[in-house]
Amino acid sequence: MTVYFIGAGPGAADLITLRGARLLARCRVCLYAGSLVPRDLLAECPADARLVDTADLDLDQITDELVRADRAGHDVARLHSGDPSVFSAVAEQMRRLDAESVPYRMVPGVPAFAAAAAALGRELTVPTVGQTVVLTRLAQQATPMPPGEDLATLGASGALLVLHLAARYADRVAAELLPHYGPDCPAAVVAFASRPEERVLRGTLGSIADQVRTAGITRTAVILVGRVLTATPFRDSHLYSTTRERGV
Repeated sequence: MTVYFIGAGPGAADLITLRGARLLARCRVCLYAGSLVPRDLLAECPADARLVDTADLDLDQITDELVRADRAGHDVARLHSGDPSVFSAVAEQMRRLDAESVPYRMVPGVPAFAAAAAALGRELTVPTVGQTVVLTRLAQQATPMPPGEDLATLGASGALLVLHLAARYADRVAAELLPHYGPDCPAAVVAFASRPEERVLRGTLGSIADQVRTAGITRTAVILVGRVLTATPFRDSHLYSTTRERGV
């Protein structure tokens, strides 16, 4: 049998992929993060499926559920919010499944930063303005960041930064990035992207922390900082240029 690590998307139930939905419909066991995965998605599961909310489970308990289901001959849907390749904690689960000789596969999902970009109505890579997107987070109350991945170091690049798990610490984000981006650099916060309760804040690095505090946003949000967020005058992409050779 197989454990499928499925990206559930950023929040809206209809943003799961077709592959993910089809797997949900045939897996007899489904583990999901109840605080992050929309309940509507569980309607895709078989009527007699075993549904396990992992919100209050530790890694050992989650592994036990996965291994037990595999030993019973059941395929398992392991639903993670967003895309399982980023900030999903699937690596340690897969490591444990390897030790138990339990097969698994990853199924991509729509990541939170993509849903945030859609909410903002912006492309995050704009010709001559910014072609690099850095996905990162803060180490506050979480696993320490590796050396060289602090905000000051990453901010020196001037690239668009997308910070997860940082809304509660917007003041710190602004303070650490101001020397590199300046107070007038565009910034935005998108909370609960794609959900009915979605909130979008637009401002500058100098003002965004106050906006976050006033709005009372503390979780399920991403912070974006970079010039591409308001770029208007920029050169057209070479992709559709009349000077580009085609059919070669």
